[in-house]
Amino acid sequence: MASWKKVALSFVLNIGLITLCSIAAFSQQASSPAQEKIFEGLVKTAVGKYIYLPEAQGLDIIIAGQIEGRVENLIGKQVRVAVTILPEKANLAVANSIDLKENTGYRNIYTRSAEPNYRDYFPPSLRDSYVVLNITGINKSEEWQGKTRVKVYGRLEKSETVTHVVLQDKKDKEIARIIVNNMTDYAKFYLSKLRLFDRFWFYLNVKDQVDRKVTAKTKEIFSADIVFCGLY
Repeated sequence: MASWKKVALSFVLNIGLITLCSIAAFSQQASSPAQEKIFEGLVKTAVGKYIYLPEAQGLDIIIAGQIEGRVENLIGKQVRVAVTILPEKANLAVANSIDLKENTGYRNIYTRSAEPNYRDYFPPSLRDSYVVLNITGINKSEEWQGKTRVKVYGRLEKSETVTHVVLQDKKDKEIARIIVNNMTDYAKFYLSKLRLFDRFWFYLNVKDQVDRKVTAKTKEIFSADIVFCGLY
């Protein structure tokens, strides 16, 4: 009996020790500090407060504070960027400083002076909350009505007065048009990154439905804000 009690007590203590270790490991992982890194390379894309250079290993870099000149002026320039990688935001890093290469040296043009504004940032985890629309005709309003977050595959077409997302079938015949009310800087940033492609996925927040009589003339079905665009 005494032996059985010792075995049982030992088992309970082991389980308790494993549980405590697991909790400690989880707590350590959850509270792990953000990583700091330095990247040097050529800026390929810069829009609003976002910049991208291939050497940053797929990270989008967000600027928090004032920078010398316009961010877009950095395109094609060699820079050295010190960043903090954010563990809670999978593909984003905050720029702590940016040095611009001039002749044989670097000159500082930005030092972080504020907290990042994430208002228009579109995290990868949000993609699954957007419903894929399969529009087959402007007379089938049930294919899009009642949906507020949607994803469509198409191309962007701009004119002097309006911007549309144009939807086409497999034979490139136009099916429908979506009026673009607004496009976030983050969406513009990715649009710039996708400049080699004509068509891709647009993530839209639906605003207003177009009157059926207008739809019959223009093929416009609703208006929306573009919050992100990508290849999938």
